[in-house]
Amino acid sequence: MIELQGVHKAFGPKRVLNGIDLTVPTGESMVIIGGSGTGKSVLIKCILGLIRHDAGQILLDGEDVTKAERDAFLARFGMLFQGGALFDSLTVWQNVAFRLLRGSLKRPKDEAREIAIEKLRRVGLKPDVADLFPAELSGGMQKRVGLARAIAAEPEIIFFDEPTTGLDPIMSGVINDLIREIVVEMGATAMTITHDMTSVRAIADKVAMLHDGVIQWTGPVSQLDESGDPYLDQFIHGRAEGPIEAVR
Repeated sequence: MIELQGVHKAFGPKRVLNGIDLTVPTGESMVIIGGSGTGKSVLIKCILGLIRHDAGQILLDGEDVTKAERDAFLARFGMLFQGGALFDSLTVWQNVAFRLLRGSLKRPKDEAREIAIEKLRRVGLKPDVADLFPAELSGGMQKRVGLARAIAAEPEIIFFDEPTTGLDPIMSGVINDLIREIVVEMGATAMTITHDMTSVRAIADKVAMLHDGVIQWTGPVSQLDESGDPYLDQFIHGRAEGPIEAVR
């Protein structure tokens, strides 16, 4: 579904991506791990075309993403943002139905609201939440609303940006389980970026570690602990000593 071939991206003298090669098969859940500032978010933005990569090629279903018609291209994606990114001035259901109320996916208002309430139910929220505003919700509820919005338009591909950031361990587990269930149910292709190794083990089919601008290691989640890669081993066990230099 997604293929990156020799992708480079720099911002002035700072080289962030130094030749990324990565393949994400249709219906698979790929989790990208790596330290802060290693370029995980830049990678996703390049795939979405929000940032133009400098060299290499990014293909979606074999089509160069830079040549795709933007509305049709973006309609294939759903996104759960790190901070929720809900619109404070819109009610919960309007947030969930945001894409269904405008653009090429536009639906009648009543229909959009019904879909929104159904998606809220899918993430464990009752219909009476629909007319509240984001400020009236807990952090975990806001994250669920963000997840409902990500799946509202039945996307083929879903990106999850640090899905459990700021949540307690129990709510993190709930969100991880929901993500896994929904991705499997929808048959969607998923790409997640996270530092949370519990999330990695709960969500991933395969894992790719981004370090120093390249994919340092990639493989099935079942091989994480026996990879033999010193970079990956240091990262997943949170060791200060190792080939990855810790900023002191």
